[in-house]
Amino acid sequence: MGSIKEEKFRFCIDRGGTFTDIYAEVPGQSECRVMKLLSVDPLNYDDAPIEGIRRILEEFTGEKIPRSSKIPTNKIEWIRMGTTVATNALLERKGERIALCVTRGFKDLLQIGNQARPNIFDLTVSKPSNLYEEVVEVDERIELAIDKESASSSIEGISGERIRVSKPIDIERLRSSLKLLLDKGIKCLAVVLMHSYTYPHHENLVEKLALSMGFRHVSLSSALTPMVRAVPRGLTATVDAYLTPVIKEYLSGFMSRFEGGEEKVNVLFMQSDGGLAPEQRFSGHKAVLSGPAGGVVGYSQTLFGFETSKPLIGFDMGGTSTDVSRYNGSYEQVLETQIAGAIIQAPQLDINTVAAGGGSKLKFQFGSFRVGPESVGAHPGPVCYRKGGELAVTDANLILGTVIPDYFPSIFGPNEDQPLDVEATRKEFEKLSHEINSYRKSQDPAAKDMTVEEIALGFVNVANETMCRPIRQLTEMKGHETKNHALACFGGAGPQHACAIARSLGMSEVLIHRFCGILSAYGMGLADVVEEAQEPYSSVYTTESVLEASRRESILLNQVRQKLRDQGFADESIKTETYLNLRYEGTDTAIMVKQPTGEDGSDYAAEFERMFQKEYGFNLQNRMILICDVRVRGVGVTNILKLRKLESSSTIPQPEGSYKIYFGKGWHETPLFKLDNLGYGQTLNGPAIIMNGNSTVIVEPDCEAQITCYGNIRIIINSAPATVDIAEKVADVVQLSIFNHRFMGIAEQMGRTLQRTSISTNIKERLDFSCALFGPDGGLVANAPHVPVHLGAMSSTVCWQLNYWCDNLREGDVLVSNHPCAGGSHLPDITVITPVFDNGKLVFFVASRGHHAEIGGITPGSMPPFSKSLWEEGAAIKTFKLVEGGIFQEEGITNLLQKPCSVEDSDSKIPGTRRIQDNLSDLRAQVAANQRGITLIKELIDQYGLTTVQSYMSYVQKNAEEAVREMLKTVAARVEREKGSTIVEEEDYMDDGSIIHLKLTIDGKKGEATFDFEGTSPEVYGNWNAPQAVTAAAVIYCLRCLVNVDIPLNQGCLSPVTIFIPESSFLSPSDKAAVVGGNVLTSQRITDVILTAFRACACSQGCMNNLTFGDDTFGYYETIGGGSGAGPTWDGTSGVQCHMTNTRMTDPEIFEQRYPVLLHRFGLRENSGGAGYHRGGDGLIREIEFRQPVVVSILSERRVHAPRGLKGGRDGARGANYLIKKDKRKIYLGGKNTLKLDSGEILQIFTPGGGGFGSPV
Repeated sequence: MGSIKEEKFRFCIDRGGTFTDIYAEVPGQSECRVMKLLSVDPLNYDDAPIEGIRRILEEFTGEKIPRSSKIPTNKIEWIRMGTTVATNALLERKGERIALCVTRGFKDLLQIGNQARPNIFDLTVSKPSNLYEEVVEVDERIELAIDKESASSSIEGISGERIRVSKPIDIERLRSSLKLLLDKGIKCLAVVLMHSYTYPHHENLVEKLALSMGFRHVSLSSALTPMVRAVPRGLTATVDAYLTPVIKEYLSGFMSRFEGGEEKVNVLFMQSDGGLAPEQRFSGHKAVLSGPAGGVVGYSQTLFGFETSKPLIGFDMGGTSTDVSRYNGSYEQVLETQIAGAIIQAPQLDINTVAAGGGSKLKFQFGSFRVGPESVGAHPGPVCYRKGGELAVTDANLILGTVIPDYFPSIFGPNEDQPLDVEATRKEFEKLSHEINSYRKSQDPAAKDMTVEEIALGFVNVANETMCRPIRQLTEMKGHETKNHALACFGGAGPQHACAIARSLGMSEVLIHRFCGILSAYGMGLADVVEEAQEPYSSVYTTESVLEASRRESILLNQVRQKLRDQGFADESIKTETYLNLRYEGTDTAIMVKQPTGEDGSDYAAEFERMFQKEYGFNLQNRMILICDVRVRGVGVTNILKLRKLESSSTIPQPEGSYKIYFGKGWHETPLFKLDNLGYGQTLNGPAIIMNGNSTVIVEPDCEAQITCYGNIRIIINSAPATVDIAEKVADVVQLSIFNHRFMGIAEQMGRTLQRTSISTNIKERLDFSCALFGPDGGLVANAPHVPVHLGAMSSTVCWQLNYWCDNLREGDVLVSNHPCAGGSHLPDITVITPVFDNGKLVFFVASRGHHAEIGGITPGSMPPFSKSLWEEGAAIKTFKLVEGGIFQEEGITNLLQKPCSVEDSDSKIPGTRRIQDNLSDLRAQVAANQRGITLIKELIDQYGLTTVQSYMSYVQKNAEEAVREMLKTVAARVEREKGSTIVEEEDYMDDGSIIHLKLTIDGKKGEATFDFEGTSPEVYGNWNAPQAVTAAAVIYCLRCLVNVDIPLNQGCLSPVTIFIPESSFLSPSDKAAVVGGNVLTSQRITDVILTAFRACACSQGCMNNLTFGDDTFGYYETIGGGSGAGPTWDGTSGVQCHMTNTRMTDPEIFEQRYPVLLHRFGLRENSGGAGYHRGGDGLIREIEFRQPVVVSILSERRVHAPRGLKGGRDGARGANYLIKKDKRKIYLGGKNTLKLDSGEILQIFTPGGGGFGSPV
């Protein structure tokens, strides 16, 4: 452990949510002292870290320290600590009372965020609550100067951008607003003002005034994260204001428990970035990953380079969740993450949390096993905790013997002195086994009963696959092969699952640290002290700008060095790192690039291009690189804890005893060893149990455990992943769930590849794409959705291609299509389909659909409001071999996309695509995404065999069908109870008066439904005709929402359903009809009609509010959210994307930085939601002033017919679009229009509110 000062103790502490772990080095002893305490135990002590320190000092000094006394500091050298105080306060919403100060016009900005719904199938649209109670709109405005404005009217901001103070801050008006907050007892503020990243002066004035008036704490967004993007910067400020007072109060109490207080004890706290900070510099926004960061430091600094040269995947499995991270010689950091619903923009370790742990609930639902995401928590906990809990993963491990009661604390029962309750757990599993076996017999009378052990093992296998899925994503999305890593496993439950997880991921090596149960605590002692500084710098990357960036770096480096010197670090103990945040022009994908080493120390551009190529698979040619920020990091090297090597041992290891463990092929008598009694060089062949303090390490059969020279455990995985035999006529209920995960995981990884390799904003940043996997008949198997309007629709495209090409498809062919009559939705959505062969036989398809921002047509952006025929909307392709025999047909596809569409009986020409290079790049990305899917499915076939994989493709479809049938039976009973019939008729109107009529007939006995759209208006002379695939997508989306269980999205959802659409209606138009609005407008109305027929919820805004503007040099496209409909038990949500879309909104500062606009207002349209027992959500107001002449197009609905309420609820407000001329005249634009605007003219968009549900009280 390194040299120990004789008279001093050292403490490393991780105060977790459930347990507090303590690692202590004791003077005069070679061995450390490890302790584990309940974090909250008010009957015995006030604070767990203080109690642990007190007990250890008493134990080794022999001096009694009463709990009421202060801790003597003369024997403590230092304390290093991580704490979940901030995380818990954020999760439980128990932070400080705060208010938000924001630029006038942006009162609701942080509530709106990026408009996206967290869960697209959640009709309640549950979003995390705001951290602030009140909002103060500050009268001030900073504008970015545009090129033609004179230098005399503008000043230079910190970033180098020219800015203009268009409205100085009104201090006196602000003073009266702040006084009202103090009167309400609010004494903490978060401040975010527009463009304060480059001009913080106004925020500084707010802070100065607030502190002078008596506010306790003010968090300035410009001081915390001086980066462009108002929303994440503002959310970071609210998190900091909300949490910092709570942390300061806890730390003050903690420090006061020591004799002499903070002056006499050396305490440092772990931050989210893996660095330590003193108490006075430890703040809320840097504290939320304090504990998990210690674990990453712990495994990275003790295993990488010491035990293996492979990159490591950190696997920290706890009670309620599992943290996954990666390390390959340097910490992988992110600058923005979302925790407990709050976005935090600050450097932090890239730690991904999965809702699966020892406490994850076990359920048998719709014929398959389900694990989580719900947790039983610590109270009441699993069944075995004797508190009346529910079955959880811990109970399954107890049944299998991998949790051993003899080695588990006896802290249960009314007197907290009883062991785990094995008997109660077995009884609960026996109850569940009756349900499972009854179901299996109903499917196949010859099916064998599953034993309790088989069921428990099944749930553990499903839990393992649940955790493998995000690990694959974490590595694959960054371009790394998962199997090339070693698994670094720690946490209380992790070592029980390590072998199975590694085997599933194709890894051959598992490393388990000797302190795996307290590795987060141990990591505190390995961390260094970190100081960071950053400032914005906006410039094109040139020789001159790099010199300016270097000058700024020097100033920032002096600042962080001085801060570290002030903390006692000598210059030789200080290391520094410099970074430039770079991006390509026209993209939002910035990369924080560390200064290269060696001769190319100043060539950040080459390093950026290398990193971009690694992560995204390509580079953008002939694109300027832009500098966004300058960042420096100073590290005070501590060198406190040292690794200690063990003496080698040649003796044969002796077991402490043996226990029976169930490993799948029956019970195994398994020897148990204690790690403390094992020596370097000893090996154990599986099966074996190694007790490592409070952690149980399970070495499975066909694996070998080795004790390393540092006392850690290396497990070599020798066996291949398990295969499945199709022995029965029905799906294995365990494998069904596992294959669901695998199929969905493949579709998700295809999506990651497409997002990585595409170049367009629509696909890479707005996530307007979907990827899917299909059976050989074209039936959907798994769909990874980002945009609901794509759901199920691609199956129509694949089936059309299959019928067209028949036997003329060959290996190496890739098809492309976007035509509505070939299963398309609208022309910008291009689908790329790849048939996949096995030994010459067509076995499945993969496909990806992405929204291309330009496909030709009468207006730039390919979303013309006034198109009347398909040829006016751009290039239309029914089918083409984009790749033939493995060769990309660039000339052929270029001709199709650029071919002018001739107007019938006219000499007019319509242009083809205006951005052919972007189209080609994104099409190549779609081909790459499909290839990724093929590779993954072939791996699945290699593992399980083609027959098994295809059988489970069919089984997962049947599983989804069963879930929908059960839902329809339940709905039929409710509808019949309410209406006296299971036949419901509903209709609604488009703004031109055309009708969508639905007759819904539900068969409650069979669980079937017919959606009959007879009575719908004929094809319209406009562009809101919707191809049949759009209606199918709306139906499958609504059914998935109504099931309200995480079932796979596949063809099975539509099996119990018949959809009838009358030919030549505007839901089944001719192949010449204009359709661009059908996808974005009519789809929303179909959804409203269906959900109203089911009496599920009131109508939502029913529109996507499509806005495009631009000129010959640029184009911009956005969809604007509105109010969602209220339901039987919930109010509608305000300012969100509804139903068939979920694309993101551009941040206001980015919007003004990159386009010639001023955003005067973006907020909620108060009281636009319909009244009701449950109120509809409010729409939005968006007010944009254009700073140069542009062509603007608006394509919207619900401007005539309001979103309807349900069951007595009132209608939501209709939307409206206005033009405000320079002379202040206000002109109503209707729902659909194209117009040329001059500089200084303003567009106002009022989006609709959602309908109310139930009569108002």
